[in-house]
Amino acid sequence: MNIKQKATVSIIIPYYNSMEFIGDCLNSVLSQTYTNLEIIIINDGSDAENTRYIETLQHDKRMVYIKNESKKGVAYSRNKGLSSATGEFVLFLDSEDILAEKAIEILLSSIEDAPAIAGKTKRLLRPNDLEVPQPTEVIVTPNPSQKIFHSGSILNVLIRSSFIKEHKVRFYEGTEGATDISGIIPFLLYVKSLPSLNIHTYFQRVRNDPISNPSLVQRSIQERTRDFIKVYMEMNQQYGTYQSVKEYLDGLLLRFYRRQVINIFNDQKHMDEFFDLLSSAMSILNPASIASQPSHIKREVNQLRAGNKDKFIKGYKLHVEARDFKNAIKGFTRLKRYIYNKFFLRFPMKENYIIFESFLGKNYSDSPRNIYEYIIENNLDYQCIWVFNDKNRQIPGNAKIVKRFSLAYYYYFAVSKYWINNMRQPLHLVKREGNVFLETWHGTPLKKLVFDMKDVYSANPRYKRDFYMQSRAWDYLLSPNRYSSEIFRSAFKFDNEMLEFGYPRNDILYSPQKEEIVARVKKNIGIPDNKKVVLYAPTWRDDDFYEPGKYKFQLQLDLHKMKETLGDDYVVALRMHYFIADDINVEGLDGFAFNLSKYDDIAELYLISDILITDYSSVFFDYANLKRPILFFTYDLDKYRDQLRGFYLDFENEGPGPLLRTSDAVIDAIANIDVISEQYSDRYAAFYERFCSWHDGKSTEKVVKRVLSI
Repeated sequence: MNIKQKATVSIIIPYYNSMEFIGDCLNSVLSQTYTNLEIIIINDGSDAENTRYIETLQHDKRMVYIKNESKKGVAYSRNKGLSSATGEFVLFLDSEDILAEKAIEILLSSIEDAPAIAGKTKRLLRPNDLEVPQPTEVIVTPNPSQKIFHSGSILNVLIRSSFIKEHKVRFYEGTEGATDISGIIPFLLYVKSLPSLNIHTYFQRVRNDPISNPSLVQRSIQERTRDFIKVYMEMNQQYGTYQSVKEYLDGLLLRFYRRQVINIFNDQKHMDEFFDLLSSAMSILNPASIASQPSHIKREVNQLRAGNKDKFIKGYKLHVEARDFKNAIKGFTRLKRYIYNKFFLRFPMKENYIIFESFLGKNYSDSPRNIYEYIIENNLDYQCIWVFNDKNRQIPGNAKIVKRFSLAYYYYFAVSKYWINNMRQPLHLVKREGNVFLETWHGTPLKKLVFDMKDVYSANPRYKRDFYMQSRAWDYLLSPNRYSSEIFRSAFKFDNEMLEFGYPRNDILYSPQKEEIVARVKKNIGIPDNKKVVLYAPTWRDDDFYEPGKYKFQLQLDLHKMKETLGDDYVVALRMHYFIADDINVEGLDGFAFNLSKYDDIAELYLISDILITDYSSVFFDYANLKRPILFFTYDLDKYRDQLRGFYLDFENEGPGPLLRTSDAVIDAIANIDVISEQYSDRYAAFYERFCSWHDGKSTEKVVKRVLSI
């Protein structure tokens, strides 16, 4: 057709409690280069807050707002939208997804006489996924309808309304999920092939919080399986006599079984329900459809079809064992995990074994170090194991040193009763019955954490899901102040015991031997006694990374100018965040700038420092225990606060020091530090009372007595 005819396109958007996404979704629709649109939003019984929000967005005359009084489901909402649609074309859009700016224009100009046309879809994990390179030329390729709809989704397909009306396209309302299949069937019945584009026209968001706010496809595998089987059975009953539909449905069932359902049988408690459910579905599967399947899938499907549970379980277990062993011998990393799961986890647990790890094996530091040293100083009867990246690491006491991810690492994690860590543990470690996990964590939060974050800009888009799974293993979580306790409950969804004793790592800041420690540390580093120390300890930026766990950092502080201006009286100690992979260049700054990023105990660096410079790192909460000046070098404050993370604290008005945007401002503040200290004295006192008052130099003792019950 000629796009100049200005046909109306009805875009149907079901909406349910997705206010964090709908703004982006609607903006992408309202920004379309093709403007003759009818935008039908069906509010499917959202709560009051989400309803108020969507109703504030009704500012365009092209919008049609429909409200279901209660939640009816996506299928009901789409059907209601179809009944209201007046356009010559229809496109279904999920409320969290985004259309490319020219999506409708390209789809409409390329459809010609076809009943529908499919664009190319890209998964949207993070904002920069929207910047996908596009071909310079639009290419339209005909494909069989079964291939177009192989994923079971009707999204990103522009459909003629005449086809919808003629073939009564509607969605099955008997389930929450898998309802697209019912809307696809008319295409299988009446259209052999459809045109598809090489251009990305649709961005399908993968929600970053599948725990608090899952999409339909992020619900549990049990829920999704029940829905899928019900739709499969219903569609078979209605259309199973049509070969094209039967082939399509059977293909979906086998794909769903191989990729998803088979994992259910790892959990014995689900075996009875889902064996019977799958058996009923497989019993109507066309036997010819499994001809091309691997032999083990054929055997499993045939046992399901026959309803022979015992033989199925036996065959399934052999399949899993063979698969695991085959994967294990592909590399030593996999083999170690295989040995851990198949053998080490069956060994008896050692009641007096404690395994420690700090900052992913990079350091002998933080609260795990303090707890360990308390144990050895008090001759407590425990065998301690420390995890390091360097197996030759030397530490006090008689702890066994194991290299991270070595075979010994897996052995000791399998048999040690107590786990003490200040970070999240790897997902593949299994917490056994009887294990006690003390999570010390590693700071008072300024930046929004996990489930308090709206968006995730880090390298791992599964951050929230992974964090939730890891934190379920924590029996105890340390808190340094009441402010942190409240945040940890919310941000970590933590419901176990919070140990409100302060951080053991800060006991050193109250040590009566502080002067001796300062002298020793300065001597070891090579800092002259007559020089004052400025500690610069910035954090990492979520959106600037090489890969998960390795973040970039561009030093914005002009160290050469600092040396020129302040070098007679000061030296600078640089302590980068443990996630930062870049080495900081201190060439030409000998005797002035000391790169101490790999120094084990930052608390010792606090003690030798006269001034702290930081940004959004939690180090200032700990440093405040010393009641010394703090400067905040916040050159990217607007971006960090408003886009990347957001803050819990009113940083500008409650932070214990000035927020400085330029390197020159930092240098000037150091030169006039006495004036700064006087100016912020009241704020220092209030900050100390709120965030440091639980610390008394005895946090370690309190923690050990509670966790080890001594």
